[in-house]
Amino acid sequence: MAVIKTERLELNPVQPSDAEFIYALQNSPKWLKYIGDRNINNVDKARNYIQEKMEVHFKEHGYGNYAVFEKHSKKPVGTCGLFNRPGLDVVDIGFALLPEFEGNGYGSEAAFALLDYAKNDLRLQKVSAIVLPDNKTSVNLIQRLGLSFVKKVQLPNDEAWLDYYEIVLNE
Repeated sequence: MAVIKTERLELNPVQPSDAEFIYALQNSPKWLKYIGDRNINNVDKARNYIQEKMEVHFKEHGYGNYAVFEKHSKKPVGTCGLFNRPGLDVVDIGFALLPEFEGNGYGSEAAFALLDYAKNDLRLQKVSAIVLPDNKTSVNLIQRLGLSFVKKVQLPNDEAWLDYYEIVLNE
């Protein structure tokens, strides 16, 4: 599994040792508001989620959710990943940051690096992004990444209508 490096960041596949960080991230206010409650209410549940969902996704697809670390401090700042989601035909890019690391450009730096990896290493034809329309910060980042709005979608077993964006990486 690839480690992706940028000027300030290192993206590593999420591992069980990241459970405390994943617990904190998935219980942060913006995660709960814009992504949803995954019922990860302790570190053990976070570890199980990593093992049962995240590691399995990597094994099945060769890509998945990356923990994003500051190079200089080695602190986890967020996640950025590529996902095969039920109800979507195109691989989805997603990202989230801990509140104390927002506004530093880490989200765009990580997402641009992951898109580059998707294009040049994975040779994906397209990448999509889904977002709640009122999540303006994520909408702005998705548009900066070059994705264009295509349609409204509703994922299976989810009541929310999401804006669906897409970019062609390789034709």
